Amino acid sequence: MVELHEIAVRFGDKTVLDRLSFHVPRGSHIAIMGPSGVGKSTLLYVIAGLRKPDSGQCRVNTRRCAMLFQQPRLLPWLTSAENVNCVLSDTKATLPKAEEWLRRLGMEADAGKYPAELSGGMQQRVALARALAFEGELILLDEPFQGLDEATKAGATALCRRELADRTTILVTHDRAEARALADRIYILSRDGLTEEEP
Repeated sequence: MVELHEIAVRFGDKTVLDRLSFHVPRGSHIAIMGPSGVGKSTLLYVIAGLRKPDSGQCRVNTRRCAMLFQQPRLLPWLTSAENVNCVLSDTKATLPKAEEWLRRLGMEADAGKYPAELSGGMQQRVALARALAFEGELILLDEPFQGLDEATKAGATALCRRELADRTTILVTHDRAEARALADRIYILSRDGLTEEEP
């Protein structure tokens, strides 16, 4: 599904990813952990096609990829339901489906609210609903539950575990419990590269 070969990414004089090679088979559920600043988010950007590597090759064998960013990135002129619906359709036909995704994340009462009317955690849930609603083969999650309280986080994690069972998933997280809940394999990214964590 995803094949990275000798990927390097630089920001000015700083090398963030250095000759990184990585293979993600179709149907895999993996988590990438590691300290801040080692390039975890940058790696997702490369896979999503949002950042071209300075050298090396990235091959992704699907055109349907969803990404949840660290920041919600909601469209401020759309309501919560409309933000989710924008990845489904621009017609009223799919709006009930968008509202159902919000309900599953406990946001049904806020479907008509705009992002500015929502807390950071609520915006994050809308962004998560939008990512899950998009029927892509590959989903990239960058710290998907940040800003959520423990009870809400537990419900969102359970929902993701169910909904992502048949999709290739790459999760970036600092939370080992999240990694174990959603991934079959955990990798540690460091300045020396990517290594698989022992079970």
